[in-house]
Amino acid sequence: MVIEIDARGLGCPKPVINTKKELDKIDQGVVITTVDNEIAKENILKLAKSLNLESKVIKQEKDLICIEIIKGENVIIEQDKSLELEDKCIFISSDKMGKGNDELGNVLIRGFIYTLTESKPYPKSILLVNGGVRLSTENEDTIENLKILEEAGVEILSCGTCLDYYGVKEKLQVGSVTNMYTIVDTMKNSSQTISI
Repeated sequence: MVIEIDARGLGCPKPVINTKKELDKIDQGVVITTVDNEIAKENILKLAKSLNLESKVIKQEKDLICIEIIKGENVIIEQDKSLELEDKCIFISSDKMGKGNDELGNVLIRGFIYTLTESKPYPKSILLVNGGVRLSTENEDTIENLKILEEAGVEILSCGTCLDYYGVKEKLQVGSVTNMYTIVDTMKNSSQTISI
């Protein structure tokens, strides 16, 4: 069975959601999703990886990218990079910590990210949204410490819509770009979400 999805022109996270819906309907088969941009392609490949399914780009031209996902055959089972990760998600929505003085808030968030590197077990994932995406793009202190966490297996995810809004997508230095579907899914599947 081959299911084809045309997700060109759809905003984030619709290409991922539409692909996931079709994958949920079948026990075995192939889903081919066509998108028109790199971010949608990467998000669909990440979806397949998160479901332990084999995926690959089978066609790529300007504004036309086809991703094939195979379900029920050649299943890929990946193990976590680290056994020291705790099933927790850290949700950071600002490049400052707390309300009041912004300068103090900058110092506190840098201290918080550094302290995470010194506190094991590490969380499984860190989600950066709204102003929080500056921590993975512009703040050298936090970028350095987020890289330490990423190397240990922590998933660092920055909201693509937020990166676009602030005009910093090209400055992303650690982790990967994500979408609202993955943000919600990560939070739902974590035993605890801690909001900063």
